[in-house]
Amino acid sequence: MSEKRERASTSRRAFIQGAVTGTLAAGSLLTLPVPSIAQERRTIKSALIGCGGRGVGALGNHVEAAKYAGLDVKVVGLCDAYGDRASRPARQYGVEENRIFLGFDGYKKLLETDVEVILMATPPAFRPMHFEAAIKAGKHVFFEKPVGVDPPGCRNVMEAGRLAKEKGLCVVAGTQRRHSRGYRETKRALDEGAIGKIRGGSIYWCGGALWRRERDAGWSDADYMIRNWVSFAELSGDHIVEQHVHNIDIMQWYMGGPPTSALGFGLRARRKTGDQYDFFSIDFEYPEGVHIHSMCRQVNGTDGGVYEHLVGEKGIARGLKPKDGQVFPQGCPEYPHDREKDYVQEHIDLLHGITKGAYVNEAEQVATSTAIAVMGRISAYTGKRIEWKHMMDPDPKVHKPEVYGLTMRPTAADFETGEVKAPPDDVVPLPGQPG
Repeated sequence: MSEKRERASTSRRAFIQGAVTGTLAAGSLLTLPVPSIAQERRTIKSALIGCGGRGVGALGNHVEAAKYAGLDVKVVGLCDAYGDRASRPARQYGVEENRIFLGFDGYKKLLETDVEVILMATPPAFRPMHFEAAIKAGKHVFFEKPVGVDPPGCRNVMEAGRLAKEKGLCVVAGTQRRHSRGYRETKRALDEGAIGKIRGGSIYWCGGALWRRERDAGWSDADYMIRNWVSFAELSGDHIVEQHVHNIDIMQWYMGGPPTSALGFGLRARRKTGDQYDFFSIDFEYPEGVHIHSMCRQVNGTDGGVYEHLVGEKGIARGLKPKDGQVFPQGCPEYPHDREKDYVQEHIDLLHGITKGAYVNEAEQVATSTAIAVMGRISAYTGKRIEWKHMMDPDPKVHKPEVYGLTMRPTAADFETGEVKAPPDDVVPLPGQPG
């Protein structure tokens, strides 16, 4: 037997035994065969709400994914608050002018069309309202993470996700790690006991500051907030929610559910726009005394790191972004290229679910991960221990009204009515103080 064939015949049992003594690294996993793509092609009518950089990128990933799902995608609509951002994808995909919907309420007109799949890449504060409207209109959905900025928004997404299941509508979220082979194989190995019970760990997303824009004299408060949405917690949820949710999602996935509580801190050091913190450090507690340390930072000139690290009774698991192939359940084809493969694969999975009967609905899981991140942010802002039941239990005897009903303002609805007042720049919550 050749060396290649001998490696290919390695049993799963051997793989797990090897993982117990060290790290479950994505690069050590085997590539499984890819099913052939069906010859019969169907055209999917898709549209995008939120034509910024991530939205245009997601639309490109969606169109690329269709090639590997044995489909064609026709972009039949675009929606954005501003026309300048919709113009480029309109030219690129030949979207007719009467199919470009502008303004904060433009999504309503888009949902009245014959579009089948809605892609959502608006600022996170808008996603609960847009998602609920899309599901009620009978559309399949891809929406970027996170999917809310406060507890009511997360619960609304969960409820709309249940309605999507009743209607048989597929939902995929932009937590692309769940669509990578390495993370999937690591999860399967953990479920099979590769490292025993998880006893602790850490999750990090530490890097530099994101973009910001100086306020133009002609901008309204709504314009200023939207053009700088990554700097306002009211729109992004703060970067623990907007960015670190990726690692928090892996924690939730690998641990099998949300933590019971969060206690943490953070503060603002260098930002010049908006009202977000620059760093967070959160202790997430699980049953049986298990603690996961969460750390995220957006400060230029500091050491970075993005990873998940879990310690078990018999070994260690690190969820690293894989560099080799991917494999997926239910005969789903895989994206064969190295670049952006997870971003494309999530759209392959969505299209495959719509057309091949492999139903997928990620609303509950991404809303849970978003809510965990929100729980950490609330703890850091207030300096208080926040319990999961305080935010999510509908029983008024169990939850805390000030947490359960906490709503970030201005809301998405406020942008539609024009009742937007931007919070002052550089004024942030101070732990231990009211307000």
